[in-house]
Amino acid sequence: MKLQQLRYLAAIVENDLNITAAAERMHTSQPGVSKQLKQLEDELGFPIFLRQGRTLTRITPSGKRVIERAQKILKEVQNIKRLADEQKDDGRGTLSIGTTHTQARYVLPSVIRTFRQRYPQVELHLHQGTSEQIAEMASLDRIDFAINTGSQEMFTNLVLLPCYRWHRRLVVPHGHPLENEAKVTIETLAKYPIVTYVFSYSGPSSLQQIFARAGKTPNVALTARDADVIKTYVRLGLGVGVIASMAIDPREDADLVSIDASHLFPAHLTWIGFHQGALLRSYMYEFLQAIGPHLTRRLVDRAGNASTVEEVDALFADVDLPIFR
Repeated sequence: MKLQQLRYLAAIVENDLNITAAAERMHTSQPGVSKQLKQLEDELGFPIFLRQGRTLTRITPSGKRVIERAQKILKEVQNIKRLADEQKDDGRGTLSIGTTHTQARYVLPSVIRTFRQRYPQVELHLHQGTSEQIAEMASLDRIDFAINTGSQEMFTNLVLLPCYRWHRRLVVPHGHPLENEAKVTIETLAKYPIVTYVFSYSGPSSLQQIFARAGKTPNVALTARDADVIKTYVRLGLGVGVIASMAIDPREDADLVSIDASHLFPAHLTWIGFHQGALLRSYMYEFLQAIGPHLTRRLVDRAGNASTVEEVDALFADVDLPIFR
């Protein structure tokens, strides 16, 4: 059994069992990958994949166990390489981040600009996606850090560190009736169509629950995953926008009125997560503290060594998290 065979195996899984795509990713030939896979299966004495002709159709039960162990081995190999790089301390390396559009567009630019000034030799990879897509990237070990809001149940394989809290705000065009409301209520908001984020697929929307507690049903005109898309349709008059506070740019959105909604909706928590057992480079610790000043190396290490989610939560129980406005 060779380490390269395990790399090919992981690449096949990460490319939806497409050997050709896996070969392209590994910069080798499709016959070469197929040959190495067959040699591995012959050595093991059982198939890792079921086939229909030359096409891989699904993973066998035994194959699943092999793949899980192979991924752990490859992760430890990466940790060993990072350990060697850390000993060199040359400020070189890579950092892959999976996050949402709102974080990438409105929160991370200043963090990344400062980080790049400090570490110009670190290659950054920023992957945007939905919560589901970020969770998949994390499960396939394609990212070092995941940054998201909510949806913690999708990331049980990561150590999740709280970064900051934020509130929602309402946005309307100038001249809208809500512009002159001293304090908007749910009852008042229910009179207008709403343009907001796509509701969670894994549970009831908190927005829907809040309206329900007031005996109201939200009139949702349109949902989208991108705050910029929501603002576009608000400008077209489709409804009142409900978006993250950080997604409002005073200059670019000067044609919109931003209305406080912190009394209507609870604060949201943005977190950053990494695989337990991952070896973090010095520049990774600095990135963590750049996005959350309270995320000191000592606290991050304690969270990484915790055995349960409850232990991690207890570490941050008395931390006064910043509010992103």
